[in-house]
Amino acid sequence: MARVKLDEIDRRILANLQRSGRMTNVRLAQLVGISPPPCLRRVRALEKAGYIHGYHADLDAGRLGYGVLVFAQVGLHSQAEQDLVAFEERARSWPMVRECYMLAGETDFILKVVARDWDAYQTWLTGELTAAPNVDHVKSALAIRTSKHEPGVPLAGAGAEAEND
Repeated sequence: MARVKLDEIDRRILANLQRSGRMTNVRLAQLVGISPPPCLRRVRALEKAGYIHGYHADLDAGRLGYGVLVFAQVGLHSQAEQDLVAFEERARSWPMVRECYMLAGETDFILKVVARDWDAYQTWLTGELTAAPNVDHVKSALAIRTSKHEPGVPLAGAGAEAEND
Protein backbone atom coordinates (compact mmCIF):
# COMPACT_ATOMS: atom_id res chain seq x y z
CA MET A 1 0.00 0.00 0.00
CA ALA A 2 1.48 3.28 -1.16
CA ARG A 3 0.03 5.78 1.35
CA VAL A 4 -0.60 5.03 5.00
CA LYS A 5 -0.90 8.42 6.71
CA LEU A 6 -3.71 10.66 5.46
CA ASP A 7 -3.31 14.42 5.53
CA GLU A 8 -6.14 16.99 5.59
CA ILE A 9 -6.29 17.21 1.78
CA ASP A 10 -6.60 13.42 1.49
CA ARG A 11 -9.44 13.47 4.02
CA ARG A 12 -11.21 16.24 2.11
CA ILE A 13 -10.81 14.28 -1.13
CA LEU A 14 -12.29 11.18 0.50
CA ALA A 15 -15.18 13.11 2.08
CA ASN A 16 -16.10 14.79 -1.19
CA LEU A 17 -15.86 11.59 -3.24
CA GLN A 18 -17.91 9.73 -0.65
CA ARG A 19 -20.60 12.38 -0.96
CA SER A 20 -20.51 12.51 -4.77
CA GLY A 21 -18.33 10.01 -6.62
CA ARG A 22 -19.39 11.38 -10.03
CA MET A 23 -17.79 14.79 -9.69
CA THR A 24 -15.03 15.65 -12.11
CA ASN A 25 -11.44 15.84 -11.01
CA VAL A 26 -11.49 19.56 -11.81
CA ARG A 27 -14.45 20.14 -9.44
CA LEU A 28 -12.87 17.95 -6.76
CA ALA A 29 -9.63 19.88 -7.01
CA GLN A 30 -11.55 23.16 -6.60
CA LEU A 31 -13.36 21.85 -3.53
CA VAL A 32 -10.18 20.68 -1.79
CA GLY A 33 -8.08 23.68 -2.82
CA ILE A 34 -5.41 22.15 -5.05
CA SER A 35 -4.87 22.03 -8.81
CA PRO A 36 -6.25 19.12 -10.88
CA PRO A 37 -3.00 17.19 -11.64
CA PRO A 38 -1.95 16.66 -7.99
CA CYS A 39 -5.58 16.01 -7.08
CA LEU A 40 -5.77 13.20 -9.62
CA ARG A 41 -2.44 11.78 -8.37
CA ARG A 42 -3.79 11.78 -4.81
CA VAL A 43 -7.04 10.09 -5.85
CA ARG A 44 -5.09 7.38 -7.72
CA ALA A 45 -2.81 6.91 -4.69
CA LEU A 46 -5.86 6.61 -2.38
CA GLU A 47 -7.35 4.01 -4.74
CA LYS A 48 -4.08 2.06 -4.92
CA ALA A 49 -3.69 2.17 -1.13
CA GLY A 50 -7.16 0.67 -0.71
CA TYR A 51 -8.93 3.67 0.83
CA ILE A 52 -11.32 3.76 -2.14
CA HIS A 53 -12.79 0.40 -3.16
CA GLY A 54 -14.86 1.61 -6.09
CA TYR A 55 -17.59 3.90 -7.34
CA HIS A 56 -21.26 3.09 -7.76
CA ALA A 57 -24.70 4.59 -8.23
CA ASP A 58 -27.06 4.46 -5.23
CA LEU A 59 -30.21 3.04 -6.83
CA ASP A 60 -33.77 3.39 -5.53
CA ALA A 61 -34.86 -0.18 -4.81
CA GLY A 62 -38.56 0.70 -4.56
CA ARG A 63 -38.66 2.43 -7.95
CA LEU A 64 -37.00 -0.65 -9.44
CA GLY A 65 -39.71 -2.93 -8.04
CA TYR A 66 -37.98 -4.15 -4.88
CA GLY A 67 -40.54 -3.14 -2.26
CA VAL A 68 -39.38 -5.38 0.57
CA LEU A 69 -36.22 -5.10 2.67
CA VAL A 70 -35.57 -7.86 5.18
CA PHE A 71 -32.76 -8.48 7.63
CA ALA A 72 -32.31 -12.23 8.02
CA GLN A 73 -30.47 -13.41 11.12
CA VAL A 74 -28.91 -16.78 10.33
CA GLY A 75 -27.67 -19.38 12.80
CA LEU A 76 -25.52 -22.25 11.57
CA HIS A 77 -25.13 -25.78 12.93
CA SER A 78 -21.33 -25.52 12.73
CA GLN A 79 -19.04 -22.54 13.08
CA ALA A 80 -15.96 -24.34 11.81
CA GLU A 81 -13.99 -22.03 9.50
CA GLN A 82 -14.68 -24.08 6.36
CA ASP A 83 -18.42 -24.00 7.12
CA LEU A 84 -18.38 -20.24 7.67
CA VAL A 85 -16.50 -19.69 4.41
CA ALA A 86 -18.90 -22.01 2.55
CA PHE A 87 -21.89 -20.02 3.82
CA GLU A 88 -20.24 -16.72 2.83
CA GLU A 89 -19.63 -18.05 -0.68
CA ARG A 90 -23.25 -19.17 -0.97
CA ALA A 91 -24.48 -15.77 0.31
CA ARG A 92 -22.40 -14.02 -2.38
CA SER A 93 -24.18 -16.14 -5.02
CA TRP A 94 -27.69 -14.98 -4.03
CA PRO A 95 -28.58 -11.79 -5.94
CA MET A 96 -31.27 -10.82 -3.41
CA VAL A 97 -28.63 -10.71 -0.65
CA ARG A 98 -27.12 -7.25 -0.89
CA GLU A 99 -24.98 -7.37 2.27
CA CYS A 100 -23.72 -10.19 4.47
CA TYR A 101 -21.99 -9.78 7.82
CA MET A 102 -20.56 -12.42 10.15
CA LEU A 103 -21.42 -11.55 13.74
CA ALA A 104 -20.14 -12.42 17.17
CA GLY A 105 -22.79 -13.69 19.55
CA GLU A 106 -26.02 -15.63 19.17
CA THR A 107 -26.47 -14.93 15.44
CA ASP A 108 -23.76 -16.13 13.06
CA PHE A 109 -24.69 -13.94 10.06
CA ILE A 110 -27.02 -11.12 9.24
CA LEU A 111 -28.13 -10.70 5.64
CA LYS A 112 -29.65 -7.61 4.08
CA VAL A 113 -32.11 -8.96 1.52
CA VAL A 114 -34.20 -7.11 -1.05
CA ALA A 115 -37.23 -8.71 -2.67
CA ARG A 116 -40.03 -7.62 -4.97
CA ASP A 117 -42.62 -8.54 -2.34
CA TRP A 118 -43.11 -10.66 0.79
CA ASP A 119 -44.06 -13.74 -1.24
CA ALA A 120 -40.83 -13.52 -3.26
CA TYR A 121 -38.85 -13.28 -0.02
CA GLN A 122 -40.66 -16.28 1.50
CA THR A 123 -40.06 -18.33 -1.66
CA TRP A 124 -36.35 -17.53 -1.52
CA LEU A 125 -36.24 -18.10 2.26
CA THR A 126 -37.72 -21.60 2.10
CA GLY A 127 -36.24 -22.65 -1.24
CA GLU A 128 -32.73 -21.29 -0.83
CA LEU A 129 -31.74 -19.98 2.58
CA THR A 130 -33.26 -22.50 5.00
CA ALA A 131 -32.49 -25.29 2.50
CA ALA A 132 -28.79 -24.35 2.38
CA PRO A 133 -26.29 -26.74 3.97
CA ASN A 134 -25.45 -26.04 7.63
CA VAL A 135 -28.29 -23.51 8.19
CA ASP A 136 -29.89 -24.23 11.55
CA HIS A 137 -32.35 -21.36 11.92
CA VAL A 138 -33.34 -18.04 10.41
CA LYS A 139 -35.09 -15.11 12.03
CA SER A 140 -36.51 -12.54 9.59
CA ALA A 141 -37.06 -8.87 10.43
CA LEU A 142 -39.06 -6.89 7.87
CA ALA A 143 -37.96 -3.26 7.55
CA ILE A 144 -40.93 -0.91 7.84
CA ARG A 145 -39.11 2.19 6.55
CA THR A 146 -35.61 3.55 6.18
CA SER A 147 -34.95 6.39 8.61
CA LYS A 148 -31.33 6.92 7.62
CA HIS A 149 -29.27 5.69 4.71
CA GLU A 150 -25.77 7.10 4.66
CA PRO A 151 -23.16 4.86 3.05
CA GLY A 152 -19.49 5.19 3.91
CA VAL A 153 -17.82 6.32 7.09
CA PRO A 154 -18.00 9.55 9.10
CA LEU A 155 -15.10 11.75 8.07
CA ALA A 156 -15.60 14.43 10.70
CA GLY A 157 -13.31 17.39 10.44
CA ALA A 158 -12.49 16.65 6.82
CA GLY A 159 -13.64 20.09 5.74
CA ALA A 160 -15.68 18.73 2.85
CA GLU A 161 -17.57 21.33 0.88
CA ALA A 162 -21.22 20.75 0.13
CA GLU A 163 -21.61 19.50 -3.43
CA ASN A 164 -25.07 20.04 -4.87
CA ASP A 165 -24.69 18.86 -8.47
